[in-house]
Amino acid sequence: MTTLPRFLTLPRGSFFLFGPRGTGKTTWLRAVLPDALVIDLLKPEEYRRLSARPERLRERVLGVAPDADVVVDEVQRIPELLNVVHTLIESGRGHRFVLTGSSARKLRRGGVNLLGGRAAMRSMHPFMAGELGGRFDLEVALRLGSVPAVVSAEDPKSALAAYAALYVEQEVRAEGLARDIGSFSRFLEAAAFSHAAALNVSEVARECETSRSTVAGYLELLEDLLLCFRLPVFTRRAKRRLVAHPRVLLLRLRGLQEPAPSGPVRPAVRDRRSRAGGSGGPAPARVGRVLGERCQASLLAHARGSGGGLRALRDAGPLGL
Repeated sequence: MTTLPRFLTLPRGSFFLFGPRGTGKTTWLRAVLPDALVIDLLKPEEYRRLSARPERLRERVLGVAPDADVVVDEVQRIPELLNVVHTLIESGRGHRFVLTGSSARKLRRGGVNLLGGRAAMRSMHPFMAGELGGRFDLEVALRLGSVPAVVSAEDPKSALAAYAALYVEQEVRAEGLARDIGSFSRFLEAAAFSHAAALNVSEVARECETSRSTVAGYLELLEDLLLCFRLPVFTRRAKRRLVAHPRVLLLRLRGLQEPAPSGPVRPAVRDRRSRAGGSGGPAPARVGRVLGERCQASLLAHARGSGGGLRALRDAGPLGL
């Protein structure tokens, strides 16, 4: 498949670019920054050299022209490099640093230098329907998802199974993030059924025959690996009690079975459902007043139906719409 344009806009200054593996971060950067100095930490020799002496990054950067772009791929593998990047940004040479990562686990630990606001945060998600254009096939998207590494494969179904195995074997087993791989694999299978649904950790724990605290830890692990995020409960309400369970949104995890539907959802969206059963669907935050595709579909369904849940939430007080 030829390189497709993405909706992501290249920031002017330095920035972090986070996203799961296979979402096209490196491919996109090659297209928009073809002349950049690339430090690929997935290469064993590069990893050994810089993990032994992170200050060697300074030597590499000082060897290129001022104002040159510098890409550090998979920076989470050596968090100590961020201290060197910080000093180089402060040196005033004008370099723009692009720091990519497919896991936020090591970067969330205490003591890691996240550049103190000197770098913007950007995320790369799987393909959106608008990015695929005429190549978008709803049936294929619902069955196999829209991860670029899967979509561009000659055998997408086998590629999806291999993609799931990649995270189980390479990210989880190799890093020792989960002690019981069998339990974690059962959790992935059970969690796939919770995609875009109200999150009930106890129910998922019963399905995969493990403890609730273990499942809660597995969910945090998926969030650290950027494979899922939770849609928080909408809390700006006047007098109605809202359901307290967030929804969980997963990247395609069903490599062992049919994938659940998925799609891009803006982080500013909140879920709002009352305990009486009324549902307003995902609620947009005030900032930007932008609804994700899934939010639009939910509101459209309510508009075609009775709309009782929306009217009940409207009567309850201001929702920031």
